[in-house]
Order: sequence, then C-alpha cells, then structure tokens
Amino acid sequence: MKDQSRESLPAPDLRAYLLGEWSIHRSLWDRAAGTRGTFTGVVRYSETPDGGLLLREDGTMSWPTHTGPAFREYLLRPSDSPAALDVYFPDGRPFHRMSFVEHANEDTHWCAPDDYKVNYSWAGPDEFSYAWDVRGPAKDLLLESRLRRMQ
Repeated sequence: MKDQSRESLPAPDLRAYLLGEWSIHRSLWDRAAGTRGTFTGVVRYSETPDGGLLLREDGTMSWPTHTGPAFREYLLRPSDSPAALDVYFPDGRPFHRMSFVEHANEDTHWCAPDDYKVNYSWAGPDEFSYAWDVRGPAKDLLLESRLRRMQ
C-alpha cells in the first residue's frame, strides 16, 4: 500500500484551505415528510486565537417551517493532523471531525435520539461538498451542501 505524502492530500493544511469566504448551496430533504427546501448564502471561515477557525453561515432558508434569514456557527479546532479539524458547537461541545483524507472523510455524531453521518468530498482547490444523512425516530433527513470559494 502506498503512503500518501502530505503534498498529495487534497488539502494537506485544512485550516489554510478553508480560510476565507465561500458561497454555499444546500439542498434539504425531509424523507419522512416528503418535503424539500434549500439554504443559500455565504460561509466565512475566520481565524480564532487558539489556531482554529470560526465557521459562520449566513443566508436564506426556504423550508416548510421557515422561509427567510438563517445562520449558524461552529468552532473548528486543530486536531492531531493538519489535514483535519475537530468541529465543535459554539458552546464547546464536540460535534465531529472534518477531513478530506480518504477513509477519514466520514464521521458520525449521535444527537439523541438520532444518528448523524457526514461525508466530506474535495472537488478541487476552490470547491468541496458534504452530506449529512440523519436517521432516527425524530428525523429522517438528507442535507447536501456544495461550497465554492468566493474570489
């Protein structure tokens, strides 16, 4: 088996790759209810004093229960590899790990009573996507996001 060198990784320094502004388009599908929606806007990754990033999404959501402005924030902190970041909720609770490295680009999060599974896909130096598959007694959702670097 061939070792992947740091230079051959899609984003060997994930923090540096993400830093800046990205446009986002997210499709939302509630499989249980059969409803669909969208979120479009801007994601800003800005530096934090601990060497991580603050992720802030601002945009417009169109969903049966809400149409209008929407936002969310997460903290991304350095992990044991520069090709990965640990994602936390704003209150400091751990969420999941983000990476584009093969076999490390998937993670899970249990949020009682549902299971969240994420898959990150690197599409090039200025584009990536991720999908959340949420299943459980409370939710049955597929959330697919595509981000493109803003010039």
